[in-house]
Order: sequence, then structure tokens, then C-alpha cells
Amino acid sequence: MSQRMGRDKLLLDYIGKPILQHSIDLLSELPVYERVLVTTDTRSAEIDLPPNVNLCINSLPEKGLSHSIHIGIEKATGTHFLFLTADQPRLNKADVIQLLDAIPENPDKIIYPGIDSIPCSPTIFPGSFREELLKLYSSSLEQQNDTGGRGIREANKHINLMLKPTNPANFIDIDNADDYKNLIIGE
Repeated sequence: MSQRMGRDKLLLDYIGKPILQHSIDLLSELPVYERVLVTTDTRSAEIDLPPNVNLCINSLPEKGLSHSIHIGIEKATGTHFLFLTADQPRLNKADVIQLLDAIPENPDKIIYPGIDSIPCSPTIFPGSFREELLKLYSSSLEQQNDTGGRGIREANKHINLMLKPTNPANFIDIDNADDYKNLIIGE
């Protein structure tokens, strides 16, 4: 909902295209079984959707992050779930491959990058968390703060795998006007 930005951050321009388009382009390049994009109807009209990306419209984004997760998980059928946020326009294929490459030796781990020991996105959940991820939405209705899968990750620290990214600067996310300004200045 881009509340901290004050306008739709995913449609802001970054190197000639909307921030959201950068994430879609990355998603379409990844060697994954299935690709699902959950976004609003308004945003979907502003992007080019590659044929290998399945579009799911979230007509009620005000219901929060967990509602979008629920929509995506209902559509997805893979053995693992990779959650990419759309507000990391510098993220590239090599950054995500580093996470994906950890799956074979850690199939039951929740895998994510960490910068200065602080978790960030994207996150990979094993398929065994499907039901818990689906339940996030009903649980978030009872809570004031919808944090998506963070609660599942924190409740399962014994199976977390935090990886140090090769290029930490690529993992910055754009949450507010200052973040966007720094993104543009940095290019």
C-alpha cells in the first residue's frame, strides 16, 4: 500500500521503468518451477507481464501483506516458496541464485539473506510451511501488525539459514521518499 512513501512506490521510475517491472523482470529470469505475481489491478495495467509469470490480482490490498501471501500460496504448487518483495529494484539474478543454491543442502531450512546479522528479503520457505503461510491471513486479522512470514521465521529459528549476500547494497528496499532519493542518487 506504500503508506510510508505516500504514493505508489512500485510505480515510481527507476532506470526507465517502474520499480515493480524490475522485480517482474528478475522473477521471469529465475530458474524456478513456477512464478506467481500478486499485485493490484491498477499496477498490473502499468507493467509488461512475461508469459512465464502467472498474475494474481489482489483486489483488497488494504487487507495487508498476509492477504497477498495467501493469494500467492493458494496459486503456487512448488516444493519451496521464494518470496520476493517488489521494492528491491537493485536485486539481480545472481543475488537470488545464491539463496536458491542453498536449497539442495538445506531443504528443510528457511533461507534468507542477512546484512549485518539483520534478516532481509527475499525469503525461501520449505513447502512444509504451506499451511502456516496460508493461515497468516486469518491470524493477521486478529493482530494489529501484519508482518507477513516474519513471525513464522522467528518462531522457527532452529531451522533458519541466514546467508551473507555477496552484494549487500543490492538488497536495499525502497520504503519512503528518502530511500527512493538515495536509490536515484546512487545510480
